[in-house]
Amino acid sequence: MPLPKTGLLAQVSAAHLVSHLHIMALPALLPVLPGAWGLSFVELGLALSVFNVVSALVQAPLGFAVDRFGARRLLMAGLLLGGAAFGSLAFSGHYAWLLAAMALAGIANGVYHPADYAMLSAGIDSARMGKAFSVHTFAGFVGGAIAPALLMGIASTLGVRWAFAATGLAGLLAWAFLFAGEKPALAARPASKPKTAGGSGAGVRILTPAILTLTLLYVLLSLSTNSIGSFSVSALIGGYGVNLTWANAAVTAFLFASAFGVLAGGALADRTRRHGLVAAVAFAGAAVLAALAAWGRLPDLALVLCLGATGFLTGVITPSRDMLVRAAAPPGAEGRAFGIVSTGFNIGGAVGPMLFGWLLDRGHFSGIFWAAVVFMLLTVMLTLLQEHRAARAPRPLSRPAAT
Repeated sequence: MPLPKTGLLAQVSAAHLVSHLHIMALPALLPVLPGAWGLSFVELGLALSVFNVVSALVQAPLGFAVDRFGARRLLMAGLLLGGAAFGSLAFSGHYAWLLAAMALAGIANGVYHPADYAMLSAGIDSARMGKAFSVHTFAGFVGGAIAPALLMGIASTLGVRWAFAATGLAGLLAWAFLFAGEKPALAARPASKPKTAGGSGAGVRILTPAILTLTLLYVLLSLSTNSIGSFSVSALIGGYGVNLTWANAAVTAFLFASAFGVLAGGALADRTRRHGLVAAVAFAGAAVLAALAAWGRLPDLALVLCLGATGFLTGVITPSRDMLVRAAAPPGAEGRAFGIVSTGFNIGGAVGPMLFGWLLDRGHFSGIFWAAVVFMLLTVMLTLLQEHRAARAPRPLSRPAAT
């Protein structure tokens, strides 16, 4: 019996929540890891870069694997591998193993987007796709938002090793949730439609100008949001005189508000075809607010509100972003399409930590926020260009909902 749509969305959203908790685990512990393990920010940035480089290398091949072998099977394997990788850090604090564990976690991370979006595209009605994408992304943002308070709380009371143990346990719990649930009957769709896309040539056809442009968009989104989400606590403490409590409150506001911005963006995505315009307006507003934070003269509460509003606007873009990718993907090749464009996140995630770690080690604390402003403005330019191209292109026929 096919899984009910709400059950499918719940399973995929649970996995996405854990994936973002895993993504944010190391950044959330950045303020304490240098003292606990004797590492520099550049060394920790390198570990994050390893995670993202590996994810970038495996994500597109895993997208093909998702379409070939089944999304749910790959998703469960990714949860197990990611949980084991982070859990292992509870037993070893050696830097070499940190790099190895982040490489394994990067492989696991490469599964999530292709598998999640392939399952949703195959199992959710097209008329509700924007809201489904927003709920899925909301769950991921919640996972990232709870990471700083949860893991720093564990680290401060029990130690860093217990924080990594909790991160690993979250992956195992999500795997158990999928294992215990009903299995969605989604294999028939990928099996039938890729054949119409040209068989072995499907992998070449999918590398269209639209897919490549969206990949670049993902790079810029990664750079602009990760600079604040992953490095702003260290920047605020080191360069702006903000104490740890208020700095954590500011980044938590940014992450939680991003999650609620996703829900607002989901409602917009189902009501408009001007997805590029939505993204451009939202990110232009976010750039203004990030510049205000970079200015550095805001009281603590005003800073929290400013970064919260910035996060909300960055969240608004995400369902429209996902709808753009789905529209650009050939039917039955959603796993491949999302696998390719999602490498943009990992490219940005590989370059960003080294850049941002370099800025912090050299005392350029405001550079974390000014870098976000620059990348947001570039995102605005790219989305307006994409909107212009989309307006001139013939409108595609609506894609029927899969059953």
